[in-house]
Amino acid sequence: MNDPRIIAVETAVPETSFSQARLAEVFGVGNKKIQKLFANSHIKKRHLVLPVAGEGGEQGEEAIAEESADELADKQLRGVIKLGSEALGGAAKKCGVQLRELDYIVCVTSTGFLCPGMSALLTKELNLKENISRVDVVGMGCNAAMNALQPLVNYLRLFPDKVGALVCVENCSAAYVNNEEMVTAVVNSLFGDGGAAVIAAGCEYKGKLDPSLPRILDFESQIVTEAQHTMRFDHENGKLAFFLDKDIPYFLGENIHKPVFRLWERHNLKKRHISRWLVHSGGKKVIDSIKVNLGLTDYDLRHTLSVLEEYGNISSCSVLFSLKRLSEEGEVREGDLGTLITMGPGASIETALLGW
Repeated sequence: MNDPRIIAVETAVPETSFSQARLAEVFGVGNKKIQKLFANSHIKKRHLVLPVAGEGGEQGEEAIAEESADELADKQLRGVIKLGSEALGGAAKKCGVQLRELDYIVCVTSTGFLCPGMSALLTKELNLKENISRVDVVGMGCNAAMNALQPLVNYLRLFPDKVGALVCVENCSAAYVNNEEMVTAVVNSLFGDGGAAVIAAGCEYKGKLDPSLPRILDFESQIVTEAQHTMRFDHENGKLAFFLDKDIPYFLGENIHKPVFRLWERHNLKKRHISRWLVHSGGKKVIDSIKVNLGLTDYDLRHTLSVLEEYGNISSCSVLFSLKRLSEEGEVREGDLGTLITMGPGASIETALLGW
């Protein structure tokens, strides 16, 4: 059995948090439709870096101050270094791996373009070894953690005595615009800032293992090309403006079974064999569509729903937040199998088979 396994997972968020009610005030000042949109989501709180007071600050109905494109780009740079360092450093402490021992790092962000990329920035910030192998994944959106996990797993299968890391940082507050359009309000009602990291090891690794964390057995993808228009970044006055189509839940729900069933069939599995579910916290309508089309329950998706409620959609980080909650819950048992599902631009669905 040469399957790599995750040996630690950690998350990080900005210190500033906002209740959804507070965000409804500052994004929807004077617009009752926008305020209602915020109030009707499953989200209670999000962590964001915004030029307005959050929880514990002075409250009021002031609007968010305009941030320039340069200010947003600087926010992305600072957030990537801060949250990426916190998440990766925390994961390393959990499993007892020294950061200089990492042989490979793959970094993910979709909320801004960096050159040099996050992998080079973190190598300097955290004093990683100079000859570390690295990859930066940019522009793959909410499913990018899965796209990035695949080369990490492939590396560890090729070098089974090595240790590598995946780091995701999404500063959604560095990639937004604010206007009176409802399509903009939908985005601003949903996303949060955060970072997450996993450290994984090959099958010959001799260090500390965490039985609550899984081996990564296989992957399967589905690109829904006819839905390519449904999730994308546009540009507005030099700023990134994310667009979400109202038909996203339909396209994802209609196609979700395709990669999931192919993944299971390759291992002679049925749904009854799967006891653990980790699904991207993409929004209540998307989650409901996945739930209905795969016959899942709120209990199956409890970590997905709780992450959405407490953090919003953290793009590529979301599913790693759920993995951490599953690990801390203490219910997994040896022999359990799990399915991990993320969705994002493409439109694409990424799945993985996990084993304990």
